[in-house]
Amino acid sequence: MTPTTTPTTSASPDGARPIGTLLVANRGEIARRIIRTCKALGVATVAVHAPGEENAAHVREADAAVRLSVPEGRGPVDAYLDPEALVAAARTAGADAVHPGYGFLSENAAFARAVTGAGLTWVGPAAEAVEQMGSKTLAKKVARDAGVPVADALDPEDVRAEDLPVLVKAVSGGGGRGMRVVRDLDALAAQAQAARTEAASAFGDPTVFCEPYVERGRHVEVQVLADLHGTVWALGERDCSVQRRHQKVLEEAPAPGLPEQTRQRLHRAARDLAAAIGYTGAGTAEFLVPVTEEGLGEPVFLEMNTRLQVEHPVTECVTGLDLVEWQLRIAEGEPLPGAEPPAPRGHAVEARLYAEDPRNGWRPRAGLLHAFDVPAATVSFTPLTTPGVRLDHGVAAGDVVGTDFDPMLAKVIAYGTDRRDALRRLAAALADARLHGVGTNRDLLVRALRHPDFAGAHDRPERLHTAFLTGDRLAALAQPLAEPATEELAALAASLASMEAASGKGALPAGIPAGWRNLPSAPHRRRHTTDAGREITSAFRSVRGAHLPERDGVRVLSAASDQVVLEVDGLRRAFTVLSGESSSRAGEVYVESALGSVTLTPVDPLPEPEATVDPGALPAPMPGTVTAVDVSVGEKVREGQTLLRMEAMKMEHRVTAPAAGAVRELPVAAGERVPAGAPLAVLDYTGPGTGDPDDTPDSDDHGSQGARSTPHNEGLDP
Repeated sequence: MTPTTTPTTSASPDGARPIGTLLVANRGEIARRIIRTCKALGVATVAVHAPGEENAAHVREADAAVRLSVPEGRGPVDAYLDPEALVAAARTAGADAVHPGYGFLSENAAFARAVTGAGLTWVGPAAEAVEQMGSKTLAKKVARDAGVPVADALDPEDVRAEDLPVLVKAVSGGGGRGMRVVRDLDALAAQAQAARTEAASAFGDPTVFCEPYVERGRHVEVQVLADLHGTVWALGERDCSVQRRHQKVLEEAPAPGLPEQTRQRLHRAARDLAAAIGYTGAGTAEFLVPVTEEGLGEPVFLEMNTRLQVEHPVTECVTGLDLVEWQLRIAEGEPLPGAEPPAPRGHAVEARLYAEDPRNGWRPRAGLLHAFDVPAATVSFTPLTTPGVRLDHGVAAGDVVGTDFDPMLAKVIAYGTDRRDALRRLAAALADARLHGVGTNRDLLVRALRHPDFAGAHDRPERLHTAFLTGDRLAALAQPLAEPATEELAALAASLASMEAASGKGALPAGIPAGWRNLPSAPHRRRHTTDAGREITSAFRSVRGAHLPERDGVRVLSAASDQVVLEVDGLRRAFTVLSGESSSRAGEVYVESALGSVTLTPVDPLPEPEATVDPGALPAPMPGTVTAVDVSVGEKVREGQTLLRMEAMKMEHRVTAPAAGAVRELPVAAGERVPAGAPLAVLDYTGPGTGDPDDTPDSDDHGSQGARSTPHNEGLDP
């Protein structure tokens, strides 16, 4: 891990000066992370926020805040995308420096120039370096000239059959947007055009290219830290191979099972690339290492992110460095402390906790967050110095998770003496977390961390790769952690708690116990459905104030409106019950125990009659903005054909035809913001789909009740 370095003195370079007040040009979790380090260093902070975010955590924690305006007809996200407005905010607040965080304008060379042009310190690399690495095709050329191994970049027009499969990528893309895997040459033109449209919408640049698609690869990246005096550190590597739809899910450092020769080659390539462009500050060089049954192949360069990464905490854990602190110190002109970076110690793993519904096409979920607690976490936003769990989060209990920003709720990071220790700590911390009000990917994360192929990656590195979360394995790992027997006990606890709550509200005359009825021989029956749609009936009798479940081996020890204690086959089990009556999914009940977390919905024994719905209507799966309408009234469509696209929580959703038919109505237009359930299109069906097999929807497509989601998070890196 020898750095690239040139002789320097400790004097600050011309133009570098101490930072007194920093404007954080971001929001949520990363803004809070930066503010925390600034407070420790004694640097004053200024937050920015869109309308409606006046009480956001990052706004409350900063020393001052500036409200940004939203252009007419646009959404809150656009408030963070105006360089001139952000520079004006810095001037208004008297800030002398700007930190862009990640996402938004963090890799925008024009923003970097606007900041320095206003006489402010830009906490990041020079605009020229951002520009060179911002274009994936230009970055490949620069890397090749620096002697770094690079995958070929092909123009879509030049792809031949022998080049397949290929990955279509947006030149200015990230986070999975503008990416398509193509295995059939006949499908390339249409897929390239779809990628261009998506890239233009997401990044303002429709340019795409193709590169060879590696079915199984290890996504390994090297953390670079470079000062203004010519020293470049390769600060260890991270493995980010566990991904879903090109979006990272689990990240760790160091990369498990990586041959030492490959590790040194990656570190050297990252240093050489950074030195070639005069890079300064924190950045990440990303590589793909092909995986075969025999082991790992030769790495190739993918891209360089000229900013802090979402997964930077795992590097902080194993090195003991605060990377945000060093971003600030380098911007002030301070040299790195020595020629050698700290040697990594121990192991760290990070999980990205998303608000999404794994049982409904992984669709993002919005709503009121009733509970958000990770009891195992001992620190937030700061490097761990001893084995434990860290939580970096942008939300708290009582917050509303909306649809305007990305669906990441938090990052949960575990640091251990070795990989086995870190994995066990992280899996337990996630399993014990209280997360209620919106669906999450928590169960997937826990099952993935405990999967033998992931846990054994140090000894069998070929079993960990970018296709880890695909096919049958993804479906299996997405199953609820709570077993059916646990769900049944939770439903019984919820039924008993509901009865006690009704008694406490004075529903019965004084002196009448909860559950009293004039026909004691008949049991009480309560029905609930689980998140997966399974219906559970709980039956019990109430005799002289005691509840007697009609289930062998189960005895009620105590029952209250918020906690029920059962004896199950001789073991005492306590269940905490929380009602979610004010959530977007009214009536949900959340039950926590050592056996797992269960979400239940009571079944109304006397449901209200529902309004008649046109069977051909396709409702919006969530609030969002229609980005494109791909059909016209009267047009005949195939089963699975895309009718229109909408964006919500920074993800694209394709609304497809559930069966062949004709378009009767299109009540929405591109650019229109729609609420959940609003009709997007109305079809007259003519029968089952008759399209070519290649035109049928894949496992991520849904009809009238769903949409295909292509993840992209403006605050997240790919």
